[in-house]
Amino acid sequence: MNIQAVRAIYGFEMSRWGRTLMQSLVSPVLSTSLYFIVFGAAIGSRIAQIDGVSYGSFIVPGLIMLLLLTESTSNGSFGIYFPRFTGTIYEHLSAPVSPFEIVLGYVGAAATKSVILGLVILATASLFVTVQILHPFWMLAFLILTAVTFSMFGFIIGIWADGFERLQVVPLLILTPLTFLGGTFYSIKMLPPLWQTVTLFNPIVYLISGFRWSFYEISDVNVGMSLLMTLGFLTICLAVIWWIFKTGYRLKA
Repeated sequence: MNIQAVRAIYGFEMSRWGRTLMQSLVSPVLSTSLYFIVFGAAIGSRIAQIDGVSYGSFIVPGLIMLLLLTESTSNGSFGIYFPRFTGTIYEHLSAPVSPFEIVLGYVGAAATKSVILGLVILATASLFVTVQILHPFWMLAFLILTAVTFSMFGFIIGIWADGFERLQVVPLLILTPLTFLGGTFYSIKMLPPLWQTVTLFNPIVYLISGFRWSFYEISDVNVGMSLLMTLGFLTICLAVIWWIFKTGYRLKA
């Protein structure tokens, strides 16, 4: 493996993020604070507990997952789209760097940013409510797996997109609504039976449910199924990226 190449790509992406660190961290922290002020005050006063957990504490895993999914996708997509936009991607393709090393550098940087952001959001949430993590190992496992998976998903979007506008189409019009409808601020058990069944077709439900289980041992679906869904989506993303490099889709044009 060309460690120097991976380190160069990873280091460049992290340094670029470092130049906008205040914007990258302050904005999510303010958003999280507003969520707690609005949802905690408005809804928390009407819903005391869900499955024995206070409402403010209950929404913490969902909020972290909401920002983790969107930021991972955005970081992964912009990281690879920018070299395509400037034309420097051809330097990567012509250099003695394998596709695996290119993906490792870009996805590794995007996932690192998202994991750091997730931990910052967790620390911010702890200032507002009591957060208990009953399974710290599984919490970190779900956090890292989700960050890596959706950074790969963002990488695919960055290859597919032919303009800056398209980079935002999937995160804003598909991913964010699915996350809001995936149990971020409520338990799907609170829904009528028909809508519970419909909601189970939303893959984000399994990610949020598994992540919430690692905090409070409560979940809407089986935690094993949550892990399986995460690994399944990771496998699909790996297969699509392999196909992209094999065919040169939007890379060699």
